[in-house]
Amino acid sequence: MVGLQCLAVTVGLGAGLGAAAFRWLIETATHVFTGYDDYAAVAGAASAHLPGLGRWFLLVTPVIAGLLYGPLVYRFAREARGHGVPEVMYAVAERGGRIRPQVAVVKALASALCIGGGGSVGREGPIVQIGSALGSSLGQLVRLPESRLRLLVACGAAGGIAATFNTPIAGVFFALELILGDFAVESFAAVVLAAVAAAALSRAAFGDHPFLALPSFSISSAWEYVAYAVLGLLAAGVGVGWSRTLYFVEDLCDRLWRGPEWLRPAVGGLLLGGLLLVLPQMYGVGYPVLGRAVAGGYAIGFVLLLLVGKILATSLTIGIGGSGGVFAPSLFVGAMLGEAFGLVLRALDPALVPSPGAYALVGMGAVFAGAARTPITAVLIMFELTGEYRIILPLMLAIALAAGVSKLLSRDTIYTRKLLRRGIDLGAPDRALARIPVSAAAGPLPAPLAPQTGLPELTARFAADDRMALPVLDEVGHLLGVVPALEVERAVQDAAGEVTAADLAHVVPMLRGDESLEEALAELTRHGGAGLPVGAAGVPSAWLTHRDLLRAAAGIRPGG
Repeated sequence: MVGLQCLAVTVGLGAGLGAAAFRWLIETATHVFTGYDDYAAVAGAASAHLPGLGRWFLLVTPVIAGLLYGPLVYRFAREARGHGVPEVMYAVAERGGRIRPQVAVVKALASALCIGGGGSVGREGPIVQIGSALGSSLGQLVRLPESRLRLLVACGAAGGIAATFNTPIAGVFFALELILGDFAVESFAAVVLAAVAAAALSRAAFGDHPFLALPSFSISSAWEYVAYAVLGLLAAGVGVGWSRTLYFVEDLCDRLWRGPEWLRPAVGGLLLGGLLLVLPQMYGVGYPVLGRAVAGGYAIGFVLLLLVGKILATSLTIGIGGSGGVFAPSLFVGAMLGEAFGLVLRALDPALVPSPGAYALVGMGAVFAGAARTPITAVLIMFELTGEYRIILPLMLAIALAAGVSKLLSRDTIYTRKLLRRGIDLGAPDRALARIPVSAAAGPLPAPLAPQTGLPELTARFAADDRMALPVLDEVGHLLGVVPALEVERAVQDAAGEVTAADLAHVVPMLRGDESLEEALAELTRHGGAGLPVGAAGVPSAWLTHRDLLRAAAGIRPGG
């Protein structure tokens, strides 16, 4: 246990260093391409390197960036393409937590080049993948078992989020709720240590302050809760729509592109550059634009334009093969939705809405919850990002509604949809059992009981047999039912004299050989778990128990 905690702290420190290095890479790449540390803060300005071009340089920066990161991703780590979090979820669920070590380096370089070159994506997906790859590499180096390896991957994800956004609590719940899906004490302790280590290192490097500087907010009337509830419902629709648009554009790019994959980001960069030329506020992550909108710096028409523009710009960046996250774009889209909603309400009744920015803040968390369906993480990350506690109640209300309605509108999320398109459903109760047919696991049918078998013979039979249930067949071999050992024990205890197997038999369903062990498990559990017959047309030919099911999941052949 102590060894695992030491590894968790090591992974957290590594993720913190990785986050600091990644931020530096983004700033450096942005400065090389534009002459500014964050071009979104001066959106529309000419390049500091080539002022004579005006802002026409925006047309070519994504192309140059694509020429650099496209071959890098294609040659060394193709899983570094896209927004990163689904790949980590897949590694934890399907590959025992194994991630190739080079993913961390390739993801950091590719995402920094993509964002620095104008890609309208976030940095949370890359840092989650970077931190997770560090955790996986360390775990594989010391030869940890898969259960511990998965935990170190989650530690890396938590450390990355905690260090990047200065949100240690949200980092913990992001890893537990989204990556690991496990809130066990051991998991919680290790992930917390990693997040604390990463956040402490990040605060030493960048200072301890809220991620966004926001004006003061307050609730002026109880009627505002109704408005926040409506915003939550709208956010659910926008979150699902944003997720659908992302993958629609990616599918469209897949259908249209016929050239080599390494060249796709550069050629697609022409389209992205054209969009940036029209709407330069979409350059990079875009936090300065988000902050200005929340502070009331834009009119409602331009706010709605930014909302649509961000969805299109991020979808196009991912669709052409870019590398970056979708968390920051989700916050951006949510802020624009909330700000527009608040501005409309203030136009209707200025006294009711003293600060539309409060709706922008709530909209940020609600759209993320609608898109990712992680309500706990959404509440905590918005609180930590802003340090604004007074908005916590409407924030919780809107996020809960957004997550709930989102589930009604779509079974997948912005993260799981990418995996579902590959045929991977992480929501299945047990994916290993879903892939194994009953016929591959069932053992031989036990010697059946005759319907007229009396209690003394039943007692002797169960005493000599280690099975917890036995089938009862009629004269022609049809199943009448199953006698559980527990029923025989009760009959002996009650001193029942003229009891036969037919009297004690329970009617049970007969499993088919072609159905999955996942379905069989549900039937086994529903009917006591002692064993069920396998066959067709009422005639059993095999027998399935929990032991058979576990042996199949472990890869042991029946009778082996």
